[in-house]
Amino acid sequence: MKVLHLIGGGDEGGAKSHVLSLVQQLGNHISVKLISLRPGPFADDAKKMGIDVEVIRTGNIFRDISLVREIVVSGKYDILHTHGAKANMIGVFIKKQTKIPVVSTIHSDYRLDYLNSILKMYSFGLINTVSLRFLDYYIAVSNNFREMLIKRSFPPQRIYTVYNGIPFDNTIDIMPKEDFAKKYGFTVEPGDIFIGILARLDPVKGHTVFIDAAAKVLKKYPRAKFLIGGPGDDLRPSLEKRAARLGISDNVFFLGMVTEPFSFLSLIDINVLASYSESFPYAILEGARLGKATVSSRVGGLEDLFVHSENGYLFTPGDSDALAGYLIELIGSEDKRRIFGERLYNTAREKFSLKSMTETQLNIYNRILSQVRQSKADGKTYDIAILGYYGYRNSGDDAILKSIIEQLRQKNDELSIVVLSNNPYETRTLYRVQSVHRFHPFRVPAVLSKTRLFIAGGGTLIQDDTSSRSLWFYLSMLHLAKKKGARTVLFANGLGPLTGKRNRRAASRILNRMDAITLRDSYAYQELSSLNVTKPVIRITADPALTLTSCDLSKGYGILEKEGIPTDRKLVALCFRKWKKVKNAVRILASLADRIAADFNATPVFISMQYPNDLRFAKKVLGSMTQKGYILSERYTVDETLSVIGNTSLVIGMRLHSLIYAANLNIPMVGLAYEQKVGFFMQSINQPYVDWNENFSMDELMEKLNSVWNNHDGIKEELKKSKPLLEKKVTDSVELTLSFLPRKPK
Repeated sequence: MKVLHLIGGGDEGGAKSHVLSLVQQLGNHISVKLISLRPGPFADDAKKMGIDVEVIRTGNIFRDISLVREIVVSGKYDILHTHGAKANMIGVFIKKQTKIPVVSTIHSDYRLDYLNSILKMYSFGLINTVSLRFLDYYIAVSNNFREMLIKRSFPPQRIYTVYNGIPFDNTIDIMPKEDFAKKYGFTVEPGDIFIGILARLDPVKGHTVFIDAAAKVLKKYPRAKFLIGGPGDDLRPSLEKRAARLGISDNVFFLGMVTEPFSFLSLIDINVLASYSESFPYAILEGARLGKATVSSRVGGLEDLFVHSENGYLFTPGDSDALAGYLIELIGSEDKRRIFGERLYNTAREKFSLKSMTETQLNIYNRILSQVRQSKADGKTYDIAILGYYGYRNSGDDAILKSIIEQLRQKNDELSIVVLSNNPYETRTLYRVQSVHRFHPFRVPAVLSKTRLFIAGGGTLIQDDTSSRSLWFYLSMLHLAKKKGARTVLFANGLGPLTGKRNRRAASRILNRMDAITLRDSYAYQELSSLNVTKPVIRITADPALTLTSCDLSKGYGILEKEGIPTDRKLVALCFRKWKKVKNAVRILASLADRIAADFNATPVFISMQYPNDLRFAKKVLGSMTQKGYILSERYTVDETLSVIGNTSLVIGMRLHSLIYAANLNIPMVGLAYEQKVGFFMQSINQPYVDWNENFSMDELMEKLNSVWNNHDGIKEELKKSKPLLEKKVTDSVELTLSFLPRKPK
């Protein structure tokens, strides 16, 4: 493998350390070369480290591009890895001219890189913002930055995370404190406590917050000394004036560019980061390497390193009061400084070593080249495209999608997945997959033409009970995917009813062209048989959401508290929906909720599975009650809803997935079967239900509720025993589905 790294060459601080240490370590495993687009300290240091570095700077950007292209072609490089605005821009041209895959490391929030210069912001900053959109792959130096890119519509399956790493076993040269102090113009006296910040002078680094906090600390500890190390002649005068205005100039020292960062960090007692935005700053890792107690703004990936109040303190960016409070606490306790420093060192050594950084980067390169080889072989981009009733704020369908994605990734975490959704932004940010609008007339065909395996996943997609339009949409998508050359699977679906003759003929013709069909109940299998569908592989499975089991019950408890719902009595979850086939439904359900409160001495809690439709209906029911009931008024994620239900003692559900959530958590339940799918599910787990139609009987429902309420422990055990079989059905269907993916070329 041959990789060419391209960087502007004027980099300092964390970006410089990351690139130089990474390229040096990669050189022990692969053929790697570094191009710097300007001479100077960066290129000089690279040479000193034994890195194969070449400087290209002709004064003509087009000549620079041509020279880089010549190196790529003549050197037969496999990957171009860019860093920074100018390198990213050149990378776009090189990609177009050579077809080499280009990956860019995002070292900072590119929208904040040039806050101190309007000219640069609207030149280099704008060029970089546009260039990034045309590159192939992205490496974020923290999960926080990965989330940032996903929210800005970068393709999730092409974003990786590589944390900064430093050596922990090397020898560090440390200057004597007095010599360091003399060099940088301050004195060290017995009893001094030094608080330091090591960052270039830039508005994004929050030096004003540091100075404001210093003024507050000095009121209690007047002998504290605050060291500011970092270049930045433009901002320094205004910072010095701020310190003078606050009357703390004698205690705040501007050191300028510090060429011995470990000597700086060794001298100070408390390390500080006050930035408004960061990726994963080396100054924090280097401080951790020396076991320094640290207070940092809550930015970048630092929450992956710090456990607040256990190995350091984190504060909201800009909050000088909080920073000052934490500094005062640490200044006053030498033991706490020592304990925090030791714990931080141990965490950093385990997670943020050079070895870990290098291994992760090599794995990413291998994955990229594997994807490139496969795309060249078959012309496809996505392994899997998923279609269902997604992006409609329905918790049940969200649970189906979440479980399908999780199950697929458990089998193969390298899969590239795209979801056709009614809300692509939400789907992309929630599930970290690429997403396009399910009705986009141009993008959907383009995606399907680049897809290897198309999954129509979960729910009851093939039916005409709600409308024939919905049926024809899904049939058309299955037909289009097949026409575009994708293998097609109907995955864990309900099916039917299908009543229209034309609808049945079309369904039979198209479903017979599928590669596989897995169905979530025996009724769907009977309906499929009646359509004479025999050509695909056919299996009976279970609802994918039955694999969702883990949840943090404390989160649900917190939601209940936030919503003002008392927990002094047992809670009964009521998951209702509007259903036109039952007259006086509001009055009937209000009466049911009243009886729950009175007969069981429990608190009824209405939970919306489809927001906001179920919420509006629940408010009508609550308004007709005579007893006290409560509503979850906000929309919650699948995990949050699971966690809330996990805090209840009984679920009464019309919505199928409210009952599936209960089964996941072994919560006793009774179903109100407004459609056959609810009854079929309750039968499959041997739990009670009543029909929610014109034949509804309150007496029958209360009889079953009383039976469940009085046999709570026995039902929990019964549910626990049935769960493994249902989960295995789902995992078996996932394995069957993935068997239709072509093997990757070697």
